[in-house]
Amino acid sequence: MPVLTSYYQHLYDCPVVELRGYAARHKLPGQVLAYLDFGGATGSAKDGLAEGMLALAAERGQLKAGQMVVEASGGTFASALTIAARASGHPVTLAVPDTLPEARQEVLRRLGAKLVFSGGLYGRRAAEQLAARTAEECGGYYVNYFANDDNPEYHRRVTGPAILRQTDADIDAIVAGVGSGGTITGVGEHVKAWQNQISMVAVEPYESQAIGGGFIGRHAIPGLGAGFVPENYNPYIVDLLMAVPSGEAQRAAREVLRTDGVPACVSAGATLYAARQLLEKGKAKRALCIFSGRMVYE
Repeated sequence: MPVLTSYYQHLYDCPVVELRGYAARHKLPGQVLAYLDFGGATGSAKDGLAEGMLALAAERGQLKAGQMVVEASGGTFASALTIAARASGHPVTLAVPDTLPEARQEVLRRLGAKLVFSGGLYGRRAAEQLAARTAEECGGYYVNYFANDDNPEYHRRVTGPAILRQTDADIDAIVAGVGSGGTITGVGEHVKAWQNQISMVAVEPYESQAIGGGFIGRHAIPGLGAGFVPENYNPYIVDLLMAVPSGEAQRAAREVLRTDGVPACVSAGATLYAARQLLEKGKAKRALCIFSGRMVYE
């Protein structure tokens, strides 16, 4: 193995694993594969995504050396973005609601982010407006990853090609959860351009079906189901939309650790349960799930 010039190169080369134990446990009439899109500091796909989005912005000349990076986020992407930005010499300001737990605020500050606060009662829109205003006032670069095409572009360039290359395109379906919409859109647009026979399956929480036009409520699948349809989401490349109950996602994540030793997070469990449904109903014989995060066990 050659010496890497950056740790992020490792994050761009994720493995595909066949989940034989899980398939055997449920007596599935086919194969389930998982693209393990994690391995960075946050244990999620957002590590590679954050660095990739900054690289794309710099490639266009939109992000200058040492320029402030601004985002409206207090979650996993905020952590990944702060790490990636600081590693490449950019200060970071995050617009977050004033209801963000203090423990979470402290984590972001320790990583090196400056926090500015919006009214928590006014939701994500208020944080986005504050981020845009902050970027304008300080001459910063506003990432806006829910509506920035660099999000799906990263997956067009990295995730989609990697999946087709490692599987030789010998799969029936690719299953991806919808959070910001970048993964399903970017992977789907790349795959459909080369292998239109592969079905793209989008997954959202059963309890919060904004994409499917159903009831929007609270759920327990972190990273999925933002409660609205992200601007990055392209419905035209989605062949099937599936709603997975939080309990089933949690159960699948626990099971695949026991059967295959894969530390899947709950959102990964949601894609796994959806893939299982595809095989059980005869809609696929070889399905690949995108595992966008790992669970930490101590």
